Amino acid sequence: MTRIVETELEALDGLWESGLGEAYGAYLAGGGRPETALAAALVEVAVRLQGLGGAAASPPDLLRGDLCLARASRLLAQNAGLTQQVAFARTIEDAAAAAAAGRPLPPVRERLLEALAA
Repeated sequence: MTRIVETELEALDGLWESGLGEAYGAYLAGGGRPETALAAALVEVAVRLQGLGGAAASPPDLLRGDLCLARASRLLAQNAGLTQQVAFARTIEDAAAAAAAGRPLPPVRERLLEALAA
Protein backbone atom coordinates (compact mmCIF):
# COMPACT_ATOMS: atom_id res chain seq x y z
CA MET A 1 0.00 0.00 0.00
CA THR A 2 1.45 3.35 -1.01
CA ARG A 3 1.74 6.36 1.29
CA ILE A 4 -1.00 8.22 -0.63
CA VAL A 5 -3.39 5.33 -0.01
CA GLU A 6 -2.57 5.12 3.70
CA THR A 7 -3.12 8.86 4.11
CA GLU A 8 -6.46 8.86 2.27
CA LEU A 9 -7.92 5.86 4.10
CA GLU A 10 -8.33 7.71 7.39
CA ALA A 11 -11.89 7.10 8.70
CA LEU A 12 -12.48 4.46 6.03
CA ASP A 13 -11.48 1.44 8.12
CA GLY A 14 -12.24 -1.92 6.60
CA LEU A 15 -12.85 -0.72 3.05
CA TRP A 16 -9.42 -1.80 1.81
CA GLU A 17 -10.13 -5.41 2.73
CA SER A 18 -13.71 -5.32 1.44
CA GLY A 19 -12.93 -4.42 -2.16
CA LEU A 20 -11.14 -1.07 -2.22
CA GLY A 21 -7.71 -2.73 -2.42
CA GLU A 22 -8.71 -4.95 -5.33
CA ALA A 23 -10.31 -2.05 -7.19
CA TYR A 24 -7.24 0.15 -6.61
CA GLY A 25 -5.00 -2.57 -8.07
CA ALA A 26 -7.23 -2.87 -11.14
CA TYR A 27 -7.13 0.88 -11.77
CA LEU A 28 -3.35 1.02 -11.27
CA ALA A 29 -2.98 -1.83 -13.77
CA GLY A 30 -5.29 0.09 -16.11
CA GLY A 31 -2.81 2.95 -16.29
CA GLY A 32 -3.93 5.23 -13.49
CA ARG A 33 -1.45 7.12 -11.35
CA PRO A 34 -1.72 6.29 -7.63
CA GLU A 35 -3.92 9.32 -6.87
CA THR A 36 -6.30 8.90 -9.79
CA ALA A 37 -6.42 5.10 -9.38
CA LEU A 38 -7.42 5.62 -5.76
CA ALA A 39 -10.07 8.15 -6.80
CA ALA A 40 -11.53 5.60 -9.23
CA ALA A 41 -11.51 2.87 -6.59
CA LEU A 42 -13.23 5.20 -4.11
CA VAL A 43 -15.96 5.98 -6.65
CA GLU A 44 -16.52 2.28 -7.37
CA VAL A 45 -16.74 1.49 -3.66
CA ALA A 46 -19.07 4.45 -3.08
CA VAL A 47 -21.48 3.13 -5.71
CA ARG A 48 -21.52 -0.22 -3.92
CA LEU A 49 -21.81 1.30 -0.42
CA GLN A 50 -24.71 3.50 -1.41
CA GLY A 51 -26.60 0.54 -2.79
CA LEU A 52 -27.02 1.96 -6.28
CA GLY A 53 -28.82 -0.64 -8.34
CA GLY A 54 -29.70 -2.77 -5.32
CA ALA A 55 -31.19 -2.69 -1.85
CA ALA A 56 -31.24 0.60 0.01
CA ALA A 57 -28.06 1.21 1.99
CA SER A 58 -27.94 1.75 5.73
CA PRO A 59 -27.31 5.33 6.94
CA PRO A 60 -23.71 4.53 7.97
CA ASP A 61 -22.98 3.06 4.53
CA LEU A 62 -24.55 6.10 2.85
CA LEU A 63 -22.25 8.35 4.86
CA ARG A 64 -19.18 6.20 4.11
CA GLY A 65 -20.12 6.33 0.42
CA ASP A 66 -20.40 10.12 0.62
CA LEU A 67 -16.98 10.26 2.27
CA CYS A 68 -15.54 8.10 -0.53
CA LEU A 69 -17.02 10.43 -3.17
CA ALA A 70 -15.71 13.52 -1.38
CA ARG A 71 -12.21 12.06 -1.16
CA ALA A 72 -12.32 11.00 -4.80
CA SER A 73 -13.44 14.48 -5.81
CA ARG A 74 -10.60 16.12 -3.89
CA LEU A 75 -8.03 13.70 -5.31
CA LEU A 76 -9.24 14.42 -8.83
CA ALA A 77 -9.29 18.18 -8.29
CA GLN A 78 -5.67 18.03 -7.15
CA ASN A 79 -4.33 15.45 -9.62
CA ALA A 80 -6.44 15.18 -12.77
CA GLY A 81 -7.27 17.37 -15.70
CA LEU A 82 -10.71 18.73 -16.44
CA THR A 83 -11.44 16.02 -19.03
CA GLN A 84 -10.87 13.27 -16.45
CA GLN A 85 -12.84 15.11 -13.79
CA VAL A 86 -15.83 15.46 -16.11
CA ALA A 87 -15.62 11.79 -17.16
CA PHE A 88 -15.67 10.72 -13.51
CA ALA A 89 -18.62 13.02 -12.76
CA ARG A 90 -20.58 11.68 -15.73
CA THR A 91 -19.97 8.11 -14.60
CA ILE A 92 -21.33 8.94 -11.13
CA GLU A 93 -24.30 10.86 -12.58
CA ASP A 94 -25.17 8.05 -14.99
CA ALA A 95 -25.01 5.41 -12.24
CA ALA A 96 -27.20 7.50 -9.92
CA ALA A 97 -29.70 8.27 -12.70
CA ALA A 98 -29.94 4.61 -13.71
CA ALA A 99 -30.50 3.55 -10.10
CA ALA A 100 -33.16 6.23 -9.60
CA ALA A 101 -34.97 5.08 -12.74
CA GLY A 102 -34.73 1.40 -11.84
CA ARG A 103 -32.49 0.66 -14.83
CA PRO A 104 -29.33 -1.47 -14.73
CA LEU A 105 -26.22 0.47 -13.77
CA PRO A 106 -23.71 1.34 -16.48
CA PRO A 107 -20.44 -0.62 -16.30
CA VAL A 108 -18.82 1.59 -13.64
CA ARG A 109 -15.35 0.03 -13.66
CA GLU A 110 -15.20 0.07 -17.47
CA ARG A 111 -16.26 3.72 -17.58
CA LEU A 112 -13.74 4.71 -14.91
CA LEU A 113 -10.94 2.90 -16.73
CA GLU A 114 -11.87 4.89 -19.84
CA ALA A 115 -11.83 8.07 -17.77
CA LEU A 116 -8.33 7.27 -16.53
CA ALA A 117 -7.17 6.91 -20.12
CA ALA A 118 -8.70 10.31 -21.08
